[in-house]
Amino acid sequence: MDDPTSLTERFEHDRGHLKAVAYRMLGSASEADDALQESWLRASRADISEVENLTGWLTTVVGRVCLNMLRARHTRREDPLDTYDRAGGAEEGEDPEQEELLADSVGLALLVVLDTLSPAERLSFVLHDMFAVPFDEIGPLLDRSPAAARQLASRARRRVQGRTALPDADLARRRQIVEAFLAASRAGDFDALVTLLHPDVVLHADRSVVPTPEPVVVRGDVTVAKGAMAATGRARFTGVALVGGAVALVMAPLGRLRLVLGFAIVDGLITGIDVVADPDRLRGLEVAVLES
Repeated sequence: MDDPTSLTERFEHDRGHLKAVAYRMLGSASEADDALQESWLRASRADISEVENLTGWLTTVVGRVCLNMLRARHTRREDPLDTYDRAGGAEEGEDPEQEELLADSVGLALLVVLDTLSPAERLSFVLHDMFAVPFDEIGPLLDRSPAAARQLASRARRRVQGRTALPDADLARRRQIVEAFLAASRAGDFDALVTLLHPDVVLHADRSVVPTPEPVVVRGDVTVAKGAMAATGRARFTGVALVGGAVALVMAPLGRLRLVLGFAIVDGLITGIDVVADPDRLRGLEVAVLES
């Protein structure tokens, strides 16, 4: 196939699919758009005379571009705080509403886990598990054998799935309470927040959350609820996840972990909240996806 018109038509036809690939690889809508632009430039210059499956070929082109972008990101140790401020606001060039919609469609917890993977693991998992690209095609992108690509995807899959020692029923009850806390925070529903909190609830926040010279301790349902009301902007980029085997909330603009809220729950009420923002502590946490 060597008709440039056919290539243009196919690229536009597949744009939604290709952006979905790029977004899951990069975790940012604007970076996904950049990746598509670069992919088109590469594709338009390539010899496609022997390409039989244009959609599959374009998918691998996007995958390679995203892989290079991820490797560059890791090399310069990009700080996610450079992109989003502490209230969850976007930097120039970002569209918060688009980012929020895409994150909701994919799942923040998944984006967080993907961000912890190496570029090679992320590529193998995303292309194979999410878009059914054969390992025979993934291996060459990584300069590895198909078997090695399969191992990378398997390793990533275990990270995504995680593990918990909680019985299913207990996990479901805790998830319901944590999801209700998130929904009330997003809606700014003070009364709903108070009903979820034990009267003597204690919130601990490390020094990186505010930041402050010392960790912050807040006591009482009304005071804690007021604090949650003040963090409504952060709640836009917050989702439920499995953290260390327990149900928690993760705040992750652009899919990069910024904040974790862990919950102690007794008799259906939240008795304690541990807020973690310290980068070293965040790196030590095991985040996984909660099954629907």
